[in-house]
Parts: sequence; structure tokens; C-alpha cells
Amino acid sequence: MSKYKAVIFDMDGVLVDTEQFYAQRREEFFSSHNIPIHHMRHSDFIGGNMREIWPQILGIDFDHEKAEALQTAYLEFKDRTPLPYKELLFPDVKDVLDSLRADNFKIGLASSSAMQDIEEMLDIHGLRSYFESILSGNDLKATKPHPEIYQLSMKALNVKPEETLIIEDSEKGITAGKAAGAIVWAIEDMRFGMDQSAADAWFPNLTSVKKELERTQ
Repeated sequence: MSKYKAVIFDMDGVLVDTEQFYAQRREEFFSSHNIPIHHMRHSDFIGGNMREIWPQILGIDFDHEKAEALQTAYLEFKDRTPLPYKELLFPDVKDVLDSLRADNFKIGLASSSAMQDIEEMLDIHGLRSYFESILSGNDLKATKPHPEIYQLSMKALNVKPEETLIIEDSEKGITAGKAAGAIVWAIEDMRFGMDQSAADAWFPNLTSVKKELERTQ
């Protein structure tokens, strides 16, 4: 019998292949505002909230008023360039969720994306009913790498950290999951140079995660 009672998923890079779209959208936005980001790693943007990294983006040019104005402009730009969620779902997601539900796992979703984006993705693909807990880091005081989102997700699912498996891809997400006391498995990153070394195990896709869970039940 599996030692896990719950599986909590990150969204971007785990359920939907959004990171390349995000990267291209960021490049377009910063280029249009003549803001260089060559000093930033792709992984600096992944798994967290843009609002928290303006000091890193702007460097010596940072001030709060400028950052707030840019944050507003970026959110407006995002609204004009929405994610094509219909095309981005990884092909094995529904099969994996069906398997977890059949095996009576509690299933949660804990993403740094806005709740509007999370709900859009879930509704487009008919996935909402799989999840007993759906949380957005945008609604919290601190998002990943802070562990709060995973602590709240475990509380909502009524499970202990040692009973919880988190599926992540980003450095920030892995850090958050480990700080929450859970086991964290990473979907391997082959494109963005993320440091996933803090994860407990690494898998090429969700199908391989499912097979490992089945093997250990």
C-alpha cells in the first residue's frame, strides 16, 4: 500500500506546457519597454510571482513606484496575450488523474498562477472535478518558494506532510514543497536550466510518475 494519501500538483510545466509561451511573452514585454533582462535566468521567473522579482529585474533602477507601474502594464499585456491553454495540456494528464482518483488519492492543485488562469485551464480541459483543493499563490501574502501554499493545500486535504507527494518542476516550487515537509518529485527540465537537485526524485513525465506510484503501492 502506498504511503501517500494525497498528490498535489503544480500547474505550469507539470500539467500544461506553458513555460516556452511565458518566456516568449516576457521577452516581448520587456523589449517593448526597453528593459534588459539578459542578467536574468529563465528559472528566475519560473514558479513564482512577477511582483516579487522586480528588484532583481530592475537592479539599480528599481523603485517601488516604477515597479508598480510596470506590474500594472505587465498584467494588462498578459490580458492581451492570453495563454492558449487548449493546446498546452500534456497528453497524459487525464490518464494520470483518472488513475489517482481510481486509487482513492486525494488530489490538490497549488499554483503560483492567478486563480483566473487556473480556473480557465481546468474548465477548458474539464479537469476541475479531479481536485479537492485548488489554490493560487496570487491569493497569499507570500508565494513559492515560501511553503504556505503547500501547507494550506495539505490542511485542505486533511493530510500530513509525510503522507503527501508534491509534483513540481521549478526551483521555487521544489523549495516550497520541501519546506512544507512533503516528498517532492520533479518533472525533469530539459530547456530552462532549472536547479532541481533538491527534489527527492526526477521523472521525464507524469506517466512515469504514475508507474512509480503503482510500483510502490
